[in-house]
Amino acid sequence: MAKAIGVDIGGTGIKAGIVDLEHGIMASDRVRVPTPEGASPQDVLNAVQTVLKTLDVHDSTLPLGVAFPAIVKRGKTLSAANVSKEWIDFDAERFFRDGLGRNIVFVNDADAAGVAEARHGAARDVRGFTLLTTLGTGIGSAFLYDGVLLPNTELGHLNFGEYESVETYAATSARERENLSWAEWAERLQAFYSHIEFLFSPDLFVVGGGVSKNAGDFLPLLDLKTPIVPAIHRNNSGIIGAASLAGD
Repeated sequence: MAKAIGVDIGGTGIKAGIVDLEHGIMASDRVRVPTPEGASPQDVLNAVQTVLKTLDVHDSTLPLGVAFPAIVKRGKTLSAANVSKEWIDFDAERFFRDGLGRNIVFVNDADAAGVAEARHGAARDVRGFTLLTTLGTGIGSAFLYDGVLLPNTELGHLNFGEYESVETYAATSARERENLSWAEWAERLQAFYSHIEFLFSPDLFVVGGGVSKNAGDFLPLLDLKTPIVPAIHRNNSGIIGAASLAGD
């Protein structure tokens, strides 16, 4: 069985697991540690070393993929969302490769989730344009056409009225921060999804992030022309997608 390691670095937690690449499922328990305060590159590297020890990974040839909340091009992180600004224009793949002593593939976290759902989840075998969003600390997005990823879209940073961005208005963190009911939050999501539906005319919306486990509380409240479904792999999508890309 072909395997790879997936690590998903978020604003509040770092999750990791070993993935069965053939079936796109977890081949180990998922481990999690809190994201270090400030989330500097060195502190995040130290935390990743901790989760790898917890996973008891000894095979240095096992591919490792890292899902990260940033624009990622040719191994460099070009932005920083909910992590240290030190990550901007940072050679992350080289830094992690040197620090961990193994080959590394860095990918945007929402793109990783999109790959997981396209290969092994809610968007598998879907023709046309799938638009995945992840709802969490922020809003991530992934574009897939006939299963092929178009990387580094950042729909969560769209301007939105008086708000700094749409993610400050409609992310899961906004619901929690403002103590919104499911119905109140759904009104905000309606505005977001209606807007991007008009802009891009997707064939399918997939909604990921931890809140997707509560999809029944808010997705039925949305009125869209495009079908909208929860991610199958939920909070494991980033791990599975990062591992899948590392194994390519």
